[in-house]
Amino acid sequence: MLHAIIMAGGSGTRFWPLSRQALPKQFLHLHGERTLLQQAFDRIAGLVGNDQVLIVTNKQHVDRTAEQLSSLPLDNIVGEPAGRDTAACIALAAELVARKDSNGRMVVLAADHLIEPTERFHAAVRAAEAHLDREPDALVTFGIPPAYAATGYGYLRRADQAGQIDGVRVFHLRSFHEKPTQQVAEKFLESGEYFWNSGIFVWTASTILAQLEQHVPKLRQAASRIADAWGTPRQNEVFEAEYGPLEKRSIDYAVMEKAPKVAMVETPFRWDDVGSWLALERTQKRTPEGNFVLGHHLGLASSDCVVVGGPDHLVATIGVSNLIIVHTADVTLVARRDDEQAVKTMQQMLADRGYGQFT
Repeated sequence: MLHAIIMAGGSGTRFWPLSRQALPKQFLHLHGERTLLQQAFDRIAGLVGNDQVLIVTNKQHVDRTAEQLSSLPLDNIVGEPAGRDTAACIALAAELVARKDSNGRMVVLAADHLIEPTERFHAAVRAAEAHLDREPDALVTFGIPPAYAATGYGYLRRADQAGQIDGVRVFHLRSFHEKPTQQVAEKFLESGEYFWNSGIFVWTASTILAQLEQHVPKLRQAASRIADAWGTPRQNEVFEAEYGPLEKRSIDYAVMEKAPKVAMVETPFRWDDVGSWLALERTQKRTPEGNFVLGHHLGLASSDCVVVGGPDHLVATIGVSNLIIVHTADVTLVARRDDEQAVKTMQQMLADRGYGQFT
């Protein structure tokens, strides 16, 4: 049986000041009427039933997750006592799935990505499952055909084709590559062999647990002890004691780059990780002046700006261009577009300068 794991523990720091520690981007309406988390949940409908969905989030966001996903059983929302990156998150989810379904398969995805259309996402998952039918001990990741020479993503290099179903190709994977320089990214794009690393996976719970045991045994064993206590009066006590001391480590570093059998689905859907304010321009329409507007904006001689405001607030601009302007109830951000990456740095400065209440 297939189980869906939605990782919803991200902080969305590059979307400050709209995204905060108490309200990270997966809970925001950044694309359409549904939040990013709700869209991720909608996406797996038809693949799995609600009983086969696990949401892993921070413990302070459990109530908000339950509010946004009211049809999901509360027991299916896992509140991490501390963020420990994707390896720990996946290890615990796999332990819980394996105890429920000894032959269970998992599709693992993030809560803050945009994926369209849903039916092509389902086709990609089916292709991954078909590969597991042939190679049950494989780990399958999803590779995004690169639209441009991006330096902000990790890359996957495909090897030979392993199969095809419903027009979706599956390749054996040759190697993982870290975020490249611009020059290297251009070579990757030109070769046609490299794909963006999406952070979406399909595998059997038993296979990923065996790989975790081999490569990060302390993490796997901690997750096992937490799962042993799950549903008992000691659940929270053991969860806190075992999870907090774990080292932060991504599943790519912990397992994927070392595993002997990794395959890659060439994704047939549109994908964006919505990693920053400028990413919204790639997914939504702009005005004739080139502005992206979320809220109300009145511009005079204003172009190529990202303007975000609340439903009851008007942002007015005169004679400006190439700016990011974000207004919330307690913070207003104004930045040059080419300084977008400094938004994360600004957020990190807040506590140091005595403005921790605005994080």
